[in-house]
Amino acid sequence: MDLSYSPDEEAFRQEVREWLRGNLPADIRAKVVGYQGLAKADYLRWHKILAAKGWSVPHWPTEWGGTGWNITQRYIYDEEFGLAGAPLLPPFGPNMCAAVLHRFGTPAQKQRFLPRIREGDDFWVQGYSEPGAGSDLAALKTRADRVSSSSGDHYVVTGQKIWTTLGHYGDWIFCLVRTDFTAEKRQEGISFLLIDMATPGITVRPLILMDGGHEVNEVFFDAVKVPVENLVFEENKGWTVAKYLLGHERMGSGAVGAAKREIAALRALAARELKNGKPLLQDPRFRDRLSRAEIELSALEITSMRFLDQMRRTGQPPGADVSMLKIRATEIQQMITELMMQAVGPLAAPFKGVEDGAVDAFASRLAPRYCNFRKASIYAGSNEIQRNIIAKMTLGLPA
Repeated sequence: MDLSYSPDEEAFRQEVREWLRGNLPADIRAKVVGYQGLAKADYLRWHKILAAKGWSVPHWPTEWGGTGWNITQRYIYDEEFGLAGAPLLPPFGPNMCAAVLHRFGTPAQKQRFLPRIREGDDFWVQGYSEPGAGSDLAALKTRADRVSSSSGDHYVVTGQKIWTTLGHYGDWIFCLVRTDFTAEKRQEGISFLLIDMATPGITVRPLILMDGGHEVNEVFFDAVKVPVENLVFEENKGWTVAKYLLGHERMGSGAVGAAKREIAALRALAARELKNGKPLLQDPRFRDRLSRAEIELSALEITSMRFLDQMRRTGQPPGADVSMLKIRATEIQQMITELMMQAVGPLAAPFKGVEDGAVDAFASRLAPRYCNFRKASIYAGSNEIQRNIIAKMTLGLPA
């Protein structure tokens, strides 16, 4: 196993680092490191900057605008973005929908959708979870009935999706829908549709989270007409597509670079904050918790690089044990938010006195961030589900 970087890879890291230093807009970086949400305009502006450089879809095949980078270069790219405070593009279009189209899409679908995803012309969102069908995704009930008419076949979609991240920004949504309610197994009879969010019958309703922010939404489909040509892969075979997509989602959940940057900021904050007249960093209990977080992050980085080396040697995607990255990364993210709260103490009280300057604006955003990151161990399949996957698929234990 080789966990080192070659001189060429280190030179590539420096290239990415210097480009980010000269091209990442200061206002976007300030929002990221200051824990402020990005508007749709921020995402689109950053996407256009990356597209002009040719870096918006580095993992794509070169014939569709990819960079031709190897897996190690793509890992370095992601890590340097996190270290610099540069936002990665929302994954739903460039990573998730595009991966599905590259693997399962027709030539016409690729030609229609991929260039617009690459250039940032369409903002994509994900329609998976439903009330009663989250981690148990095969329980979904949103239905798509195929109808024939003089103008051609189409689906009529009726149902509801929930927890749709950035759904209020969406131009398009990829959805899992049930096209056969008579299938013997729940995983059968599910199809994968691409739906224009401007289609009549779609309603997006915000879900305001406990942090006070509008990040997720409910999406309602009331007899929404979807052309049959927007079906990806075969009808009733969408579960195959869904499993493929979730593997991409979990491999990208490590976020080592961002966690490194945040732990460095936490250590600097603890060196300034006082407890009993001494810097908090000198408090043995706090220092012990901070050290534990740093050790866990080092272990996560080594585990990520182990998967990286495996993919580099075999050319194959990782197996079910990639779920380890999702579990540990989200737990480390939660540890960091807890320590940030502890570091600033009462100043982390949310929503009080920020307008008149009575409370530091950064400190006031720590409690909402702490609340928001409670979801990290639930999204992309809860950590309990991930442990079950590892037990069954990697360790061979009975379900």
